[in-house]
Amino acid sequence: MNLHEYQSKELFRQYGLPVADFKVSSKATGIGKAAYELSPGPFIVKCQVHSGARGKAGGVLKVDTPAQAEAFAAKWLGKRLVTCQSGPHGKPVNRILIEQASECVRELYLSATIDRTNAHLTIIASEHGGMSIEELAMTEPQKILKVAIDELVGPQPYQGRELAYKLGLQGRQVNQFAKIFMGITKLFMEKDLSLVEINPLAVTKDGNLLCLDAKINVDPYALFRHPELTELDDPSQEDPRIARAVASGFSYVPLEGNIGCLVNGAGLAMGTMDIIKTLGGNPANFLDVGGTATKERVMEAFKIILEDPHVNCIMVNIFGGIVRCDMIAEGIRGAVEEIKRDIPVVVRLEGNHAAVGEKILNECGLNIVSARDLRQAASLAVKAAKVKDL
Repeated sequence: MNLHEYQSKELFRQYGLPVADFKVSSKATGIGKAAYELSPGPFIVKCQVHSGARGKAGGVLKVDTPAQAEAFAAKWLGKRLVTCQSGPHGKPVNRILIEQASECVRELYLSATIDRTNAHLTIIASEHGGMSIEELAMTEPQKILKVAIDELVGPQPYQGRELAYKLGLQGRQVNQFAKIFMGITKLFMEKDLSLVEINPLAVTKDGNLLCLDAKINVDPYALFRHPELTELDDPSQEDPRIARAVASGFSYVPLEGNIGCLVNGAGLAMGTMDIIKTLGGNPANFLDVGGTATKERVMEAFKIILEDPHVNCIMVNIFGGIVRCDMIAEGIRGAVEEIKRDIPVVVRLEGNHAAVGEKILNECGLNIVSARDLRQAASLAVKAAKVKDL
């Protein structure tokens, strides 16, 4: 689960990390009023969306007056911000953050995340902040500094000071950095996060450190321990189909293709998408309906898949281990009858009661085709999708 910048900065404040005074509003007049309260300018105004690269898309602007701040808010509130990370449809802008602009002489990078290579919480830092750390890691990996944290003893101040010296900090900046180092590590561990990122961590004109931006990702599997974080979720930033899938208990990821996929099991779903792609087709989604798929869940999955207007064929691939294929077949038939959208459905059933399930589908009189194996099913789906495209 992602947090907005303003929510992340509130958590930063709670853990003693230095952030500029800021205000947030969902109204343009509220931003104008906030600018007067934060005066004198200049100010930085930022669209609050779950996406990076906002500045390049025009979602971050430096303004000099409250009137300019209000005009920026009026321009963006209620609109969608499209960035290189948001997808083609962008993210809705429902709130604007405003803060006093800071004069910076250096921009650093600092984050906390799990390094899957060494299976430890790891602090990542670089002298080159304000840019994509992924790009820097690929082009100049020697400029990325890492400190692994021993979970048994926790972060140590000396580790923060040592990292500060490597970043070229000096004087009081060293202890300031060590405090930030300890703070983000404590925040990460206590709140069960998957990412804390400060990009950039600024060295201001007066020689102090300031967190200019804040990004936090929460481990969704730990939310049951943190109801206070659950309340910060903003479902408007997610595809509503994903929210419905989560509520129904299965995994759904929209893609750009035209062949809807309904599969039970993540590995089988990935394999299904791979073979569709190999045969010249384009999957419209990843959808794992789960190992305990029921008739009702299959019907809901169909509805979610068909909300994508680009889908013109659905491929169902079910391995009946725990689940009964005849129950899945009933769900498929019910979904096609209820939705009444004339698109071909290719079904491959294998395992528990597969023969009964195939009989149900073959005798239902609907636009449903049964396949004996995965390759045949994928081939039929690809051909059907191409015919519908003509």
